[in-house]
Amino acid sequence: MISSRRAAPGDARELVRLRRLMFTEMHGEDASGPWEEEAVRVARRQLAQEPSPLLAFVVDGDAAGESDHLAACAVGRVEERLPAPVSPLGLFGFVFNVCTDARYRGRGFARATTEAMLAEFARRGVTRVDLHASPDAERLYRSLGFAEHSIPLSLDVSTRHTTEA
Repeated sequence: MISSRRAAPGDARELVRLRRLMFTEMHGEDASGPWEEEAVRVARRQLAQEPSPLLAFVVDGDAAGESDHLAACAVGRVEERLPAPVSPLGLFGFVFNVCTDARYRGRGFARATTEAMLAEFARRGVTRVDLHASPDAERLYRSLGFAEHSIPLSLDVSTRHTTEA
């Protein structure tokens, strides 16, 4: 049995390390940058809230207490929208980071942390959980019951500037 646990504010730096590792593997280049310190700050703040909108479940590595002590994580967020017939509480979940350190792959840690997070989403009354799967992770998510839901569309608005006063 794999023992996963809820992440605490003190795990923020390790969560960001694993997030950087995920981006590096997805894009084939190191994704370090100033975003990391801001991500640590945001993760610490959100994990300290109760209930935390940030859900993070982790598996500790073999060398707990060392600088790289998390073996794996699954991180997501509870989003509150207006209630609707299919979501009486208006709660939705989004999974945005699942990563296992290369030293620990093949042991079921990604599945264990993701299942723990899905159980917490359900406990909180979330009705639907979305994610974007990499080709390598698609099989895992499908085995957990994820399927196509809609056509994902997105727009980068960071370059749009308004001149309205």
